[in-house]
Amino acid sequence: MLYTVIIPCYRSADTIRTVVEDTMRQFALMQIADYEFVLVDDSSPDDGATLRALRELVRRYACVRVVELAKNAGQHNAVMAGLNYARGERIIAMDDDGQTSPTQLPVLLEELEKGYDIVYGYYPDKQHSAYRNLGSRFNQWSTRVLLGKPKGMRTSSFWVIRRFVRDYAVQYRSAYTHLQGVFLRITRNISCVPIEHFKRQSGHSGYTFKKLVQLWANIIGFSIVPLRLATILGNFFAFLGLIGIVVVIVRKIVRPVTAIGWPSTMVAILFFSGLNLVFLGLIGEYIGRIFLGLCNNPQFVVRQIDEHGRAPYLENADGLRFERTAPAPATDTAAAGGDTQEE
Repeated sequence: MLYTVIIPCYRSADTIRTVVEDTMRQFALMQIADYEFVLVDDSSPDDGATLRALRELVRRYACVRVVELAKNAGQHNAVMAGLNYARGERIIAMDDDGQTSPTQLPVLLEELEKGYDIVYGYYPDKQHSAYRNLGSRFNQWSTRVLLGKPKGMRTSSFWVIRRFVRDYAVQYRSAYTHLQGVFLRITRNISCVPIEHFKRQSGHSGYTFKKLVQLWANIIGFSIVPLRLATILGNFFAFLGLIGIVVVIVRKIVRPVTAIGWPSTMVAILFFSGLNLVFLGLIGEYIGRIFLGLCNNPQFVVRQIDEHGRAPYLENADGLRFERTAPAPATDTAAAGGDTQEE
């Protein structure tokens, strides 16, 4: 059985080699011999340092394939690019910074073999900043409300899926990808297991507040709940307005000298005008995404694929694969660390 590991790479020149080689060691401990890596360079803005590190891994290891994107597509779209080039029966997604440690792979794979189609690893204790943790909790809540995600299901960027899930997932072509939404459209036979979350090996997260908001907004493409909310609120306020009209008429009949307050009138106008603009903007967001979809706005653009093809390879005592013409890699973790520098 072939295992595919997909890793979206963004400013990861200092970490990606360590992540790949540690994963190879873990596969060797698990006695898994058939595996491949699909490393997606998400147009890292580091003067080509990440791409050079990835190409060095291609040169050294026959099991590594690099998908070079022509422009930054975002983490979820980069993973979708990797899914398009994955050939394994079991497909694993990991991060490029070492926070999703390959030592946790046995936990995910063991759970998958219980019959699940998708298994997520989740972190009881996250090594993220306070605002990232707060944003994650909000994202978990909103996906339950908007996507109908089961309440007990917790997710992360570390997961494993079966081949048929990948086959259906790559049929999704919109540029606004949200992987949870894609997977929940395919199957509900999903499990999650607690795993350890490690600190970043180097650098800092490429997710700014703006990018986190943009990623969250992609949920809109998988739910019409916001539009239904507009209908519900519209009916609710229309009903309140009807009651208000009755109250005003009754008060005017009972007390003809009653004056209608100018401030309350202005407050009502401003409130309902603002509410109308909010939902007009929401409807515009849906229409805009439909328009861009009709224009075939690409999910990702591949500039180049780097791979060995079917070149022969050797393995050292640690189970690390390397090209016959390349020097054998170091066997200790420290020596195998990155030698040069996420969204």
